[in-house]
Amino acid sequence: MVNGSTPGRPLQDEIAPGDDAPAGMPGTGEAVCPECAGTGRLRDRVCPNCEGRGKVVQGIGGG
Repeated sequence: MVNGSTPGRPLQDEIAPGDDAPAGMPGTGEAVCPECAGTGRLRDRVCPNCEGRGKVVQGIGGG
């Protein structure tokens, strides 16, 4: 483990490829990963979009 990370999960300030921003940023929220439908897996491997979390961080609202 590095800096409190857990295997298969990025550090809080790191973002997965499917994230719009780091978790906790104003104007963002969690959503189910559209690639794996929230399972964290694609067939027999970890989903590359959410890095196995099953969720992505997306911008909310609009303007």
